[in-house]
Amino acid sequence: MGNPRGFLDTPREKEQENAPSDRIRSFREFSEPLPKERLEAQASRCMGCGIPFCHDGCPLGNLIPEWNDLVYRGRMDEAKARLAETNNFPEVTGRICPAPCEASCVLNIEGSPVTIKSVERAIASVADLAPRRAETRSGKTVGVIGSGPAGLACAQELARKGHEVTLYERDDRIGGLLRYGIPDFKMEKGILDRRMEQMAAEGVTFRAGMDIGGAVDVRDLRKEHDALVLATGARVPRDLPIPGRDLSGVHFAMEFLERQNRIVAEGNTEATEKPTGTFNRSSVHELSAYGKRVLVIGGGDTGSDCIGTSIRQGALEVLNVELMPKPPLVRMPENPWPEWPLVLRTSSSHEEGAQRDFAVLTKAFIGKDGRLTAARFVRVEFVGGKLREIAGSEEEHACDLVLLAMGFTGPVQEPFAGALGLTLDARGNFVTDGEGRTNADGIFAAGDNVRGQSLVVWAIADGRRVANGVDRALRAG
Repeated sequence: MGNPRGFLDTPREKEQENAPSDRIRSFREFSEPLPKERLEAQASRCMGCGIPFCHDGCPLGNLIPEWNDLVYRGRMDEAKARLAETNNFPEVTGRICPAPCEASCVLNIEGSPVTIKSVERAIASVADLAPRRAETRSGKTVGVIGSGPAGLACAQELARKGHEVTLYERDDRIGGLLRYGIPDFKMEKGILDRRMEQMAAEGVTFRAGMDIGGAVDVRDLRKEHDALVLATGARVPRDLPIPGRDLSGVHFAMEFLERQNRIVAEGNTEATEKPTGTFNRSSVHELSAYGKRVLVIGGGDTGSDCIGTSIRQGALEVLNVELMPKPPLVRMPENPWPEWPLVLRTSSSHEEGAQRDFAVLTKAFIGKDGRLTAARFVRVEFVGGKLREIAGSEEEHACDLVLLAMGFTGPVQEPFAGALGLTLDARGNFVTDGEGRTNADGIFAAGDNVRGQSLVVWAIADGRRVANGVDRALRAG
């Protein structure tokens, strides 16, 4: 048992129990726009670009050079109007999007792109949310199932086109993974609430707590509307079926993140960060990281969110392991600009105190009396594109809480696929055409349940695309 020094890239840092860390980021740090001088200076850097490759990088097709120029000139009202033409929720993407636009920026050839995301966030911070009501109503009704970014964007666009839209959500609050998957320290949920007020004024009806396929038959719902849009996301988590998986203390990442977000939503401070940065001992729970040695398996955004939340909850230590080798710090020749840079990404959560290790395969979870006590690892290497374990590299790492953050395998197919007779692709996603139509009459699908797990910016773009397809179908029929 234990934690051999040689297994980690760097020695583990020990923090005093309950001691606040000056590395912990607050929501304000993620939210505050740049000072005016720095903002205009960044926006001005965009003006020397001959070909705006950022357009190709942004799934939404944001008019980045245009609103950067307006920001540089101090014309923020015009900038926010231009941004709103393509992006329904810039206050969201300006916080949690990984900014593929910046990766495609011409100045990123030298590794110093325009900070497009910070400019977008600044524009969003001054945007008024006056409703954009349709001048005429179509008399058609659309039901949108799922209130994540694809469902929200689709519902808003359809309402603005004059249709009567009802947005159905299984959870008790609207927002999907934006509500219960994103930690508050990255995106405060009042942002969603303000957009919901705008959307309600535009004609969207919200119905939370609707278990479509359970208490509510989706076929009955189809009869109530002229069209249905499935925007249910890709919510099936990738599991790790190894010995010890059933031990108490091994959980999917979303179980952990959702519990924390629900506590915050309900105004319960037992499991939230105190103003002093300390943590209430009474909040110790199966899904609490307080006083525990936490192991996060998976290195994406979800894993990063688990790390930041664990640190705020008062974890004794946090280790993040990934199966793939450690990426390079800079682009390699085989990964030229403007391709997505395959480099090491370090989030603010990583900087707050987590240790990271790469090329590590988790072989088993070890426990005592049904309770997790350690994880068994082995180092791996990739030879000829195949994974190979390195003989003699086995180690055990003591841990009390394991969070599986290895992504999602696809959408929850039932009851939709069976009840509606939907065609699925080889990966289990709903098959649609370019307009978002499935093979079932009047049924459309948008977002991750069509394209697989992806970025919030892709979900918004897909919601907008499918809204246009629904609108054309309703007006033609």
